[in-house]
Amino acid sequence: MSHIAIMGNGPQQLIPDLSRYEPFIDAWIGADRGSLTLIENNITPDYAVGDFDSMSDPDKDMVLNQSKVFEQYPSEKDQTDLEIALEQAYALNPEKIYLFGVTGGRLDHELINIQLLYSIMDRNIQGMITDSQNQLELTEPGTHRISYDKNYPNISFVPYTLFVNGLTLEGFYYPLTDETVSWGSTLCISNKLISDFGTFSYNEGILLVIKSRDVQ
Repeated sequence: MSHIAIMGNGPQQLIPDLSRYEPFIDAWIGADRGSLTLIENNITPDYAVGDFDSMSDPDKDMVLNQSKVFEQYPSEKDQTDLEIALEQAYALNPEKIYLFGVTGGRLDHELINIQLLYSIMDRNIQGMITDSQNQLELTEPGTHRISYDKNYPNISFVPYTLFVNGLTLEGFYYPLTDETVSWGSTLCISNKLISDFGTFSYNEGILLVIKSRDVQ
C-alpha cells in the first residue's frame, strides 16, 4: 500500500476536511480514540489500535464492531498509541504516511508527535502532519519542488538541526540564495509562492517545512 493515514486523538476542531484525502488513502488506522473520530467522519477504520482506556464502553463497542481489525493493548506500555499505529503502518510498506489528529491539546504530545516525523523519514517514508490550519513535513538535503495550496498559502522553513546550510529558495516572494540558517532563526518564517510552484534546496541539515493558513 502506498498511502496510509493515521488518526490520533487530537481536538476535533483541528481535524481537516478528510474528504479531500479519502480518494488516495489506501488504509486508515485509528490510534485509540482516533478510531472513533474516523467513524464519526464516515470512514471505516482498517485498523483500530491502542489501549482504549479513555473511551466509554459503548464507544469502544462501536469501534470494535465497525473496524476491520481491532487490537487492544494494555494501558501500561512503553509505546504511545500513536507509535503503535505507526508500527502497524510500517507493516503495510507505505510510501507516505499522513498523521491527522496529532496537534493541539497537550504540548508534550504535540512536540513528540512532530519528532515522530524523523522516525518516519529515517525509514525512507514520506511523513506529513496535517490539521485544519497546518501541514508539516521533514525534508533532507537536495532539491525539492513545492506547489501552491490555497488551503495553506503561507510557507515557513524551520531548521530541525542546529544548522541548515546552502538553503536556496526560488519562486518565492522572499527568495534566498545559498544561506545558512541556524536553529532558532526566524529568517524563513511566513513566505509565499509567487506562482503555482517553487523550489527549495540545501546541502546539509534537516528542514521542517510548514504550510499554514491564518485562523478564519
